[in-house]
Amino acid sequence: MTGMITFHVQPATAKHQFPKFAGSHLLPLALILLFSTSLPAQERQRFSLASQFSVAAMAQQAGAAGTGGSGSNAPLTLTLRDALHRARANNPQFQAALTELGVAHQDVVQGRAALLPNLSYNMQYLYTQGNGTASNAPIFIANNGVHEYIAQGNVHQALSAQTYAEYRRAAAAEAVARAKSEIAARGLVVTVVQSYYGYLVAQRKYATAQRAAAEAEHFLSISQKLEKGGEVAHSDVLKAQIQYQAQQRDLQQAELEMNKSRLDLAILLFPDFNENFTVVDDLGPPEPLPTFEEVQDAGARKNPELRAAVAALRQARQDVTVAWAALLPAVSIDYFYGLDSNRLATETVVVDNAGHPIAVDNLGNSVSATLQLPIWSWGAGRSKILQANLRRHQAQVELSFAQRELLANLRTSYNEAQTARAQLESLSSSAQMAAESLRLTTLRYQAGEATVLEVVDAQNTLTQAINAYDDGQVRFRVAMANLQTLTGTLQP
Repeated sequence: MTGMITFHVQPATAKHQFPKFAGSHLLPLALILLFSTSLPAQERQRFSLASQFSVAAMAQQAGAAGTGGSGSNAPLTLTLRDALHRARANNPQFQAALTELGVAHQDVVQGRAALLPNLSYNMQYLYTQGNGTASNAPIFIANNGVHEYIAQGNVHQALSAQTYAEYRRAAAAEAVARAKSEIAARGLVVTVVQSYYGYLVAQRKYATAQRAAAEAEHFLSISQKLEKGGEVAHSDVLKAQIQYQAQQRDLQQAELEMNKSRLDLAILLFPDFNENFTVVDDLGPPEPLPTFEEVQDAGARKNPELRAAVAALRQARQDVTVAWAALLPAVSIDYFYGLDSNRLATETVVVDNAGHPIAVDNLGNSVSATLQLPIWSWGAGRSKILQANLRRHQAQVELSFAQRELLANLRTSYNEAQTARAQLESLSSSAQMAAESLRLTTLRYQAGEATVLEVVDAQNTLTQAINAYDDGQVRFRVAMANLQTLTGTLQP
């Protein structure tokens, strides 16, 4: 992109993060201004804008050098990809979505286990009072002896259409949770992009405010010298002083906004609220936009909101199946192996009719099968079916709305990104022209051909133009993040 504004601000360390512009940096500024006036016309325009950031950068570098110490206190340098990785690990909303996904997955595991045979082991001791006869039979006829020992393994298998339908419903719920976790991840990307580039632009605006404060102080010095020479009225000096004080207030406000944006980013990235970090300034030329047809196709295939709506409809349909399956017969089969005896032993010695002792095996097996057929539930089963049908209808309505909303959001986000990208070149050109206008207006004022109001207006115009370009950079990055969130193709 032609005419691109590029400048870099060296962030300060945590100990003294954002040093203010001091009077000791006026000498480099004066040298820059004097040198720029001696350049040819074509070189002056190219040199002017870059020079206006050099003093601010030198001020921040000096502050960083003064606070730099041992390697243990060196700030952590983060790229956008690093910031996204840290935000995913520390953001509670995203972690909550991952938790819901994990819970839904365990529901699937449990539903699958319900379809398979289950093995359990049961040990039991029963005591019943004897009836006092010679056989000492238990007083309760339901029991088998005064002392009864049960030690059995049980294999249980349930055969039910409802159990299978519940497993399918759990699988559909997991798909919904997975889509929602993707939505949370992409929403987090937009949040991090806004905070990351918001902090970068706050740094740039602070540098711009430093440059504007330096220019205001330099112009105040010029007006005072011209007043001493009788070339301008005292009102010009007063106006220059007012402009200088206003720029100092703007510098303080820019520092406040930079500190605030830094704290906002630190909250997202660090669990211990660490402020000892810097971010990489990657606000370069904007990447090219795909065609709207490509964006629309990607959105139809990869949009997480649409996938969540489709999965929710699938889950609602499984709810209907579960409700109907509850009205069908259910079969369960149990296989038992072990002992159920009056002695806790694998064998019992008894005496036959001839008086000979015989060892009887206490271990054995048995099988039972149960058929359960629902007949009457006072309309509860029918009510559950009606509930499931209502939820299915609502899911269909939400899916239809999600499809329409996706088309509208794709068009809106694409137009936003397209407009933001198209405006960047114009904003860059405006900033360059504002820088040249300020230089020429200052020279005209020194020659007595311009008023003080023209100089002040040129200074304010340059500050506004540079800030507008920086805001345009962030606007394009956020618009691209929103567009990529809709299409499912994130490229941090």
